[in-house]
Amino acid sequence: MSKDKSLDAWQMQAVTVASAFKAAAQHAPDAMYCKSAAGALNYGQAAGAIQTLADELREDVQGRAVALILPNSPAFLIAYFAILFAGGKPALINHGHPDSTIAKLLGDLDAAVILSDRVHPGAKTRILTEGALNDLFAPVGIAPVDMARLIDPTEPDDIAAILYSGGTTGLPKQVPHSNAAIVATMERGDWGWRTGADEIWLPVAPFTHIYGFLMGLTNPIIRAGGVVIPDRFQPDLIVDMLVNEGVTIFGGGPPAIYQGVMSSAKFADATFPKLRICPGGGAPFPLDVHRRWEAATDLKIYEGYGMTEIAPISINTEAHGILRGSAGKAVPDTVIEIVDLETGDTVLEVGEAGEIRVKGPHMMTGYTGDMDETAIALRHGFVYTGDIGTLDADGFLTITDRKKNVIFVSGFNVFPREVEELLLTHPAVSGACVVARAHPRSGEVPVAFITLRSHVSADDVASFCRDNLIAYKQPAEVVILPEMPLTPAGKVDRSALQSGLKAT
Repeated sequence: MSKDKSLDAWQMQAVTVASAFKAAAQHAPDAMYCKSAAGALNYGQAAGAIQTLADELREDVQGRAVALILPNSPAFLIAYFAILFAGGKPALINHGHPDSTIAKLLGDLDAAVILSDRVHPGAKTRILTEGALNDLFAPVGIAPVDMARLIDPTEPDDIAAILYSGGTTGLPKQVPHSNAAIVATMERGDWGWRTGADEIWLPVAPFTHIYGFLMGLTNPIIRAGGVVIPDRFQPDLIVDMLVNEGVTIFGGGPPAIYQGVMSSAKFADATFPKLRICPGGGAPFPLDVHRRWEAATDLKIYEGYGMTEIAPISINTEAHGILRGSAGKAVPDTVIEIVDLETGDTVLEVGEAGEIRVKGPHMMTGYTGDMDETAIALRHGFVYTGDIGTLDADGFLTITDRKKNVIFVSGFNVFPREVEELLLTHPAVSGACVVARAHPRSGEVPVAFITLRSHVSADDVASFCRDNLIAYKQPAEVVILPEMPLTPAGKVDRSALQSGLKAT
């Protein structure tokens, strides 16, 4: 993929993530870069803090992994780019993991330094809080940064980020991505969610997640945009920020985030005067979420598809077509194929459901230190996604389900998303998640967990399903919850729901 011809000369020179930030800081030093409840930084101030921290770290971290364990914050942004300018390899570990998980991840990493807001055993920890950021800024009256000294030591083949796969079984696996791969990812994200000058981004997903990484760290700097960072996901707070912060791009993420925002008591009367782009990803979007969001805001959700191993894969775009309920068309120079579930070797016909495999210049090269998992995920030059989907004649990709989420009922395959889509057409149902429960005769049966926007009984919802679904697809039980459990990435936590079920 050649460089986007719509980019200015200062943007086209970036071949690494660090050089992309430096280009933005040189071009617009006075533009707002990031803002949180603690205050705002412009690009020049941020560059100065990055340079100070990079100078401090350089001797210890050159060529080595550096663990970054912070919540979404200006401190996270400063730390990430400082690691790059110091010549280190940022490893982004979710701040929300339990201490036992973090300890295991650190044990597998061999980090030179840990940048965090608390001490972690096993390596030198550099404490970095919002308050500690003040020590990195130049005194008043001194130029915030000497751009000539802000030297990017990285090359396109150097590691720009070590991310962790979002699998729900076992510990997450290290996924190292080069500068070249991340820059290719940025270009493809901008191809889909085309941005302009003076954008204000509101990311919600953790910056350690591939979606939050793109919405909070990388793509805002393409045109020197600003990032406003909520200190938590709380629907009323998000509505207030969309109204008051001049947000133009809402990095909402999975459908549970949009559903949460629409559940806010403030949402119905709110107007978002500058909001224009609403990306979606992380999980397939029910049609009901698309309809409700557009009816309320007059804005479309531009749903896309990606994973830690390669993102984005496809996006719905104004320029290339939108199909509600689909994940859009393949991003440039990216091949999507649907293959049989048994062997993964036979490419299926248009409209047939099978496993999605994909390849492109921004795909991973493997999992660090895990040859067995790499051999499963990387075959024939493709990443095998573990997702089930279809491609139509126009190239739109529709995600049917996760391969591992398929429910096997008396020899029939039940795809949870089909049942969830039906449940969400019920006027009282605001959220739905369908999981499998073991059954001595059928093998498995579906169980539906729902949240409500108005009163209805579980029996009424079960009756609704009986009226609209063939017998083997009907939920064996409907469970009403006050709210859905979410993973740190904002997806409905299917594992948490399933773990509480008992075989019947």
